[in-house]
Amino acid sequence: MATVLVVDDEEGVRSFVAEALETAGHRVVQAADGEEAARLLDARSFHLLITDLKMPGMGGMALLRKVKAEQPETEVLVLTAHGSVEGAVEAMKLGAFDYLQKPLSGPDELRVLSERAAERFDLRALRDRAAGEEPEVPPLAYGAPAMAPVIAALRKVAPTPATVLFLGESGTGKEVAARAVHRWSARRGGPFVAVNCAAVSESLLESELFGHEKGAFTGAVATRRGRLELAAGGTFFLDEIAELRPDLQVKLLRVLQERRFERVGGTRTLEADVRWMAATNRELAEMLRTGALRDDLYHRLAVFPVTMPPLRERREDVLPLARNLLERIARELGRPAPRLDRGAELSLESADWPGNIRELANALERAAILTEDGVITAELLAAGPRPHDGTPPAAGLSGAGPVTLEELERQAIERALERHGGHRQRAADELGIGVRTLYDKLKRYGLG
Repeated sequence: MATVLVVDDEEGVRSFVAEALETAGHRVVQAADGEEAARLLDARSFHLLITDLKMPGMGGMALLRKVKAEQPETEVLVLTAHGSVEGAVEAMKLGAFDYLQKPLSGPDELRVLSERAAERFDLRALRDRAAGEEPEVPPLAYGAPAMAPVIAALRKVAPTPATVLFLGESGTGKEVAARAVHRWSARRGGPFVAVNCAAVSESLLESELFGHEKGAFTGAVATRRGRLELAAGGTFFLDEIAELRPDLQVKLLRVLQERRFERVGGTRTLEADVRWMAATNRELAEMLRTGALRDDLYHRLAVFPVTMPPLRERREDVLPLARNLLERIARELGRPAPRLDRGAELSLESADWPGNIRELANALERAAILTEDGVITAELLAAGPRPHDGTPPAAGLSGAGPVTLEELERQAIERALERHGGHRQRAADELGIGVRTLYDKLKRYGLG
């Protein structure tokens, strides 16, 4: 279903076109002249513009130029009088999709051309977001009892339009769960678009979310659609939502309430036709108490909160998950999948994995690179980077004796900073947390 602006100074033609498209399921807005159409185009966006070429005042050619300059993704069909095809040809050179001659013979050709134009609009959006989509989604669980109530809850909420907030430690599979809900929902035929709020710099995040108009800021050399716009008809997933700065929290709250937004530097209102999901690994109670996270935004997002259990509470999943990860790692390395020996299996099952699935994947990838005979042993799994003093690492497989989660986290941060020469953004990326979260933890553990 497309949103169409129909412009013609002849009321009979305008009504005929509008009725033909509305009958086919499209949303139609009518304008009696070019000036009215220009005002509508300044206020909102359309998938398709159908305009007469010859009108008093502002004509169809001027409207076409305006649209291609300000909304280049909008498709345009022009209506031209019989015998005036030269104008239609000029319009197509300027970017019009096609033309129809008046008087219109019937609704069929109009509907066919409109459908083709809407399909091209959708294909362009699909092309724009294809680079960010994963070709395959791993299973949500492998039979661990701790996951059974989680999956049951997600199955119940999936068919509804309710917003889902995923909570839990870093690396517990919150985005995988969000993708599962999308696959089980009525929007499964639409896109799943994810944005990690901690992975995009603060200065660019607003543009990444909402898009921007040409000239909105230095470097904005062309109009760009944001991720929210590309998610139309599907699901929009905001990861690390607690990393949003306060002014963006206000803007996001407005979008959630009104389901409308504007690109950066623009005044045109766009519809947010998405199903919302969000995730965080932060302790939200403290953030709400201090005001770092707005109460009203939290309540909008936490319509259906779901906590993902850590890997240490779902040990039954560890081995099948590890084998699945090894298959993926082997494909990426371009070699056959290695085999886990019994010692490695026992080590994997007994480890606590404070970094959860992300830590498990890192350990398996290192071992897959190190193995020379296609067999992964417990020794290879434990062969991670060592501190400069030569002491063994305190990772989940170190066998160094009982240790608190806080101590494991502190040591993991120290090792990540050491591996990246103190570069905090790279260390945060490896740890799967936002850089502001890393700063908080550095302060908590006295690491500078």
